[in-house]
Amino acid sequence: MTAERKKVLITLFAPLSLLLIPLIAMQFTSEVNWSARDFVVGGVLLLACSLTIAFARSSRFSQRSRTLIIVAAILILLLLWVELAVGIFNTPFAGS
Repeated sequence: MTAERKKVLITLFAPLSLLLIPLIAMQFTSEVNWSARDFVVGGVLLLACSLTIAFARSSRFSQRSRTLIIVAAILILLLLWVELAVGIFNTPFAGS
């Protein structure tokens, strides 16, 4: 396996493997109740963040710009995730 292919596989599957946490938790407790739509939305968010970080790391931006892009991607991911989970901004797509 080439190094480039390994990077692509890690970029795609590492963030999606985080979705195993709620999947496993659903087997042991009723507190975690995700639908298929929740997993799809979570996967899209995690994958978009991962691809943005991979793009920033492999681009010709300055180190400062790379860092800002990565921090912005992570902050946007966290804000969207929290909004979808509990609805801190009272948007129409807010969670419980």
